Order: sequence, then C-alpha cells, then structure tokens
Amino acid sequence: MARLLIIDDDDAFRDTLAETLDSLGHEVQPAVSGQQGLQALAHGRFDAVFLDHRMPGMDGLQTLEAMQAQLSPGRTLPPVIVLTAHASGHNTIAAMRLGAFDHLTKPIGRDAVQEVLSRALREQADAARPAPAAEEGEGELIGVSAPMREVHKRIGLAAASDAPVLVLGETGTGKEQVARALHRHSARAGRPFVAVNCAAIPKDLLESELFGHVRGAFTGAVADRPGSFRAADGGVLLLDEIGDMAPAVQAKILRVLQEGEVVPLGAHKPVKVDVRVVAATHRDLGAAVREGQFREDLMYRLDVLSIRLPPLRERLADIILLAEHFLRLAAGGQPPKQLSATAAQALLRHPWPGNVRELRNLAERCQALVRHAVIEAADLGLAAGGAGDTVSGGLPADWLASDLPTATERLERALIAHALAQAQGNRAEAARRLGIHRQLLYRKLAQYGLGD
Repeated sequence: MARLLIIDDDDAFRDTLAETLDSLGHEVQPAVSGQQGLQALAHGRFDAVFLDHRMPGMDGLQTLEAMQAQLSPGRTLPPVIVLTAHASGHNTIAAMRLGAFDHLTKPIGRDAVQEVLSRALREQADAARPAPAAEEGEGELIGVSAPMREVHKRIGLAAASDAPVLVLGETGTGKEQVARALHRHSARAGRPFVAVNCAAIPKDLLESELFGHVRGAFTGAVADRPGSFRAADGGVLLLDEIGDMAPAVQAKILRVLQEGEVVPLGAHKPVKVDVRVVAATHRDLGAAVREGQFREDLMYRLDVLSIRLPPLRERLADIILLAEHFLRLAAGGQPPKQLSATAAQALLRHPWPGNVRELRNLAERCQALVRHAVIEAADLGLAAGGAGDTVSGGLPADWLASDLPTATERLERALIAHALAQAQGNRAEAARRLGIHRQLLYRKLAQYGLGD
C-alpha cells in the first residue's frame, strides 16, 4: 500500500481519482489547492503525488517549483504526476524540466492510473529522482500526439543536463527545432545557439568552420576566425547531419568533447570552450559504424541522451494542427485559408516522405496560390494514392498490412484529430460530428493522449 497525495481544485475529479486509488489499495490524502498540498508535504511523507496543472492562485507548475524549494537537506521529492486537460508542448516540457515524473492528459482512466502509479512507485523504490531547477521559456514544437508528447518529455528531462544529446529522425522531421527547444529550456538559454549543417559545408572547409583558424593558416586566411565552437561558448552548438562528417573531423570532435578545448587551424595552443553539443542525423549511426564510416567511440560519446523524432506519418493527430498552424504563419496576420473536410482527409492519407518540412511548404503554397477562402483536396496537388501508397478503399497500404487493433487505433486517432480540428477544439461539437457520446470521446482522448 502506498500513501498518495492528490492536489486538485476540481472536487468531482479529485473524488473520482481518490476512489480509484482507494480501490487499488492505497491510502489517499486530498488537497484542494497548491498551498494546501505544500502544507501536507511539509508535515507528512508520501510515495507519489497527483498534481493538477491548472488551478486558481498557485498553478501546478508553481506548486511543483515550490515543492522543490521547500525540500529539506537530504530529502527528495516523491514522483509527481502532473495532470492537465489542456496539454501542450510548452507545459509538458516545463513540467518534465521541473522534475515531474510524468505529464498526462485528463480524463485519465483506471488502467492509466494504475500503470503510471506502478512505474512511479517502482522508480521510487529503485532510486530517488534528481529534481532540476526551473527555467521559464517558450516552446514552439507543435503536436499533441502520443509520439510528440514523448519528445516533449525527453526534451524537458534533457534540458536540465549539460550532457551531449543525439537527435535522430528522418529528413524534415524538425531536428533543429528540438535542439532549439533544448537550448530555450536550459540554463544556457541566455547564451548563444549556433547551428552548423555538416552536410552543407565542403569537407575541406568544415574544420575551419568548426574550430576556427589563425591568420596565414592557409591560402586565403587573411584574418583570424574564431569558429563555431568558440562562437557557441557558454551555449549550445548543433552539429546537424553529423553522420555525413569526414572521419578526420570526427576525431577532432571527439577530442573537444573529451578535453573541452579546441585548437584553431594554424595554432599550437588549445583554447578552452564550454559548449553543450547537440548532434542530429537522419542516418543509422550503428550501420555507419559497422561500415567504417563513423567512429564508434564518437557515437557512444554523443549518444548520452537521445531523442527520436517520429516521422509525420506516425503523428496523424498532429497533421491538421500543423497544417492550420503553417497556414496562419503564411498568412502573416491576414485571415488564413481554411481546410475543407476533403482536404483534411487528403492530408491524413498522404504518406509525407518529406515530413513536417513538406507539409509546411504545401501550406505556404496553398496560402499564396489558392484564390478561394477554403482549400479543397484538388488544391493540394497531392497524388491521389501513389503507386504502392494506397490500396482498395484509398487506405494506406501499411494500414492493411498491420493487425486489426493497430489499424483501428490509427483510424480512430485520425478521425478524432480531424473532428477536433473542424470543431476548433470544442469537444462537445467534435463528439457530435463523430456521432458518439461526449464521455466516450473523453475516454478516447485519454487513451490516445490527445489534448485540447
């Protein structure tokens, strides 16, 4: 039996969660505000805390920050599970960065409660979790799908560290946005962020670009150049497409990571640098190591923390949200174009080989070229099922290749995401469009991790 604290101002939800936890054999203490929860923690021991995000006065993140501040020496915070009815990338990253154990969307069913509590108690038994300090920031990673929620959580956890991060993902998935979010939510946010595309710079110039050079180091070196590592001193350096880096440069990158110093071309004295390195690649580095194209020791040195960005085809719940977001950006303050139901369906069917970048380009093109206010499927210019992409009935081929529960879940996610987008987030209207009861929609939203 565990002793649990629930901090939530919603009487009905708090009572329901308490009944669920009681039925699972646990002792529960309720608190109706952040301040009351802090008082309970100051005078008692708890094995886990369920904390509401949106509360009047002191909200969940402020409460979580205050929990950290009031800890006495030698004590650690029990696992804190933050609950919200309004999930976003920003509040997920902020919660995880403040030391939350998990960040879940309301309503949360009995099975989900049992699962997250089991994980929390298991981790609590294994070891106390370190709790990082808070640092406010803004997030711009759009997405409420379950895969993107995991990305937000990993960013929040990684932001509190200075260890190298390896960001993996197909071309166009937004790896640089992850690196910028890590910088924005870290203690280095006030220091430089420098991005270098290792695949875009000729191999004979990359070394100078990264490490700098002194005057006269080579023909054309008419002045000293600091290089990207020194330009990013105190901040974050993104080495994009590091899988395309020449082996000779890889060896020097390894030295920088190990020694914390660079030697400019033509110089003999090393220069100390304090840089957090974020490396990104669309390549399989393990395969590159086996083929002798990438250093194994460098791969292990970079892969201290890894974040995998899912391809857009695995983020059906985000496609319409992203499309409307890019249409608004392209409109530049003017009324953006709207998506018809058939256009939205076409976007959900498209395989998106170019991922988010392809979707953004399409939205910008439609906003600029479509003359009517509502974008129809024909305006998108997408192939009506390329060879091998769809089968009978217009479904993607990989849907029919999967098992029935997986295909059913993907279809439900797509339909719910589309209905919410069409209803502009109004859950009652979305349920009406789907032809289901509102409570069933709530359960599906909790099951699939879809937020407002």
